[in-house]
Amino acid sequence: MSDCVIFQERATKNGMKIGHATLNRPSALNALNMDMIEALMPQLLAWQQNADICMVILDGAGEKGLCAGGDVVAMHNAMASNPKAVPASLQRFFSEEYKLDFLIHTYAKPFVVWGGGIVMGGGMGLMNGASHRIVTDTSRLAMPEINIGLYPDVGGSWFLNNMPPGCGLFLGMTGASMNAADALYVNMADYFIPNDLKNQWLVSLDELPWSKDEAANKNQLSVLCADLHQQHQALLPHSKVQALQDNLSPLASVTTAAGVAKRILALNAGDDKWLDKAQKTLQTGSPISANLVFKQLHNGQSMTLAECFKMELVMSSRCGEFGEFQEGVRALLVDKDHQPNWRYPTIESVPNEIMVWFFDSPWQANEHPLSALGKE
Repeated sequence: MSDCVIFQERATKNGMKIGHATLNRPSALNALNMDMIEALMPQLLAWQQNADICMVILDGAGEKGLCAGGDVVAMHNAMASNPKAVPASLQRFFSEEYKLDFLIHTYAKPFVVWGGGIVMGGGMGLMNGASHRIVTDTSRLAMPEINIGLYPDVGGSWFLNNMPPGCGLFLGMTGASMNAADALYVNMADYFIPNDLKNQWLVSLDELPWSKDEAANKNQLSVLCADLHQQHQALLPHSKVQALQDNLSPLASVTTAAGVAKRILALNAGDDKWLDKAQKTLQTGSPISANLVFKQLHNGQSMTLAECFKMELVMSSRCGEFGEFQEGVRALLVDKDHQPNWRYPTIESVPNEIMVWFFDSPWQANEHPLSALGKE
């Protein structure tokens, strides 16, 4: 039992059990660290093998959210101590995080993530693999890595490509936040349930006629969540992303990162503070990150989920070596001067050979830390 993740086995009325894992670092907005990953992985595997466990729930402690991302300050410190090299701790963190995300994507039993409050970065990786992804009236989701010189990892190459045309590029390059309606629209959530109904939902789960039939269990869980969604969908907020779709679709046919950025910045924000903030983030974010987003989504279109994670581990390792990621975290979260000294001044000025290097694996195929992913 780990303090950073609380594990419970909830007894249901017919004797089956529900595995319930709660990320427990509320003072850090449940930011994911190595201890949490090392606690989650074996427990989720054990629950998957336990015939008495009918489903699994993952949520976050406290009222503020599921998970605000990875512990990037710890990564900054490791990078500062190992200049121009990939810190072993950083490479290990990303490797194990992606294995955990992949496990959730391929989990045999119903897997629910309650995505109330803040769900960002690493939290998005945990949520997007779930079979049942729930958002609430408090949900705020984003992949804001362009602010710190990283890119939308944790499977972003996969799930940003599974959105309506242009949405993944826009959200990845602007770090724009999404509400529950946005998340449903772009296929990052399945159901909307008001946050204050969580306890009622948990009680309803206990009363379902669970069995050892995984397909039947998934179906009855879907019916329960869909019923609650139907009852309360009138409470859904307005979707900013959907309203912008006619302007986003053309982004899918633009052939350069700079061209995409130009189109996004040309949109008339007017008095739309959400779009204005998205545009400003793109303008002030890392030019390298903007290029990484464009290239990862282009590459990811023809990749399997496992191949996406393998590509992202290469990219993340290169980010740990290059310095842009370290500088971004320094400016935003360490020194907090909000004055990052990005390596290149504009998206257009990033040399192509630098982009090629970010995707060039430092390992032979059979030496890649994720070489077994998808083959088990």
